[in-house]
Amino acid sequence: MICVAISEPDVIKCMHTLDKVEMAEIRLDLTGFNNNDISRVFSHPAITIATCRPGTTGDKEQLGKLKAAMMAGAHYVDIEIDAGKKQLEEIKACAHKYNTKIIISYHNFNETPGLQDLYSIVETCYELGADVAKIATMVNSNADNARILSLYNIQKPLVALGMGHIGMITRLMAPFLGAEFTFASMDEGEPTAPGQIGYGEMKQIVKFLNETLEREKGTG
Repeated sequence: MICVAISEPDVIKCMHTLDKVEMAEIRLDLTGFNNNDISRVFSHPAITIATCRPGTTGDKEQLGKLKAAMMAGAHYVDIEIDAGKKQLEEIKACAHKYNTKIIISYHNFNETPGLQDLYSIVETCYELGADVAKIATMVNSNADNARILSLYNIQKPLVALGMGHIGMITRLMAPFLGAEFTFASMDEGEPTAPGQIGYGEMKQIVKFLNETLEREKGTG
């Protein structure tokens, strides 16, 4: 499944995007939505991830926005691996109350750690209570791509992606290796992470790869 990352501050435009996709991540740290906006957006039937990255919001504001999203019907809530213990526990409690799945994510915008470090990070995500672990690291070489994609050997709910131009291949391969979903950018608007591919283009590529694999399977 392709998850479209949305940072669109206009609620109407955001809703129109949700009408066209199966799944979307709403970046509440970028949209500026108030609680009424959040309630409206997360009531949409599309599968949604509520995300509010630290940096532009404090813990209290982040918690308030994520709770509002879960109450409105967010299917997933995404919290960083290095979130404070109190913040994480409050989000987990609310997620369990509203039957929201928890994504615990690790981002590294500089490099891709070594393989043992990556495995350790993924394991920490699960130990902290993740239903899905998410790893997104900057790719500086094809060896980085190989390490990221090898994480799918873990065979647990996982999203592992490489950022940057070289890492684009990991976004395309992820659905075929067992990822819960992969990320794309809106067709109109700025990507929320380096190396994101537009939704329309990614949908076409994934469809082509699926059809090719089915043909090859049929010819045995």
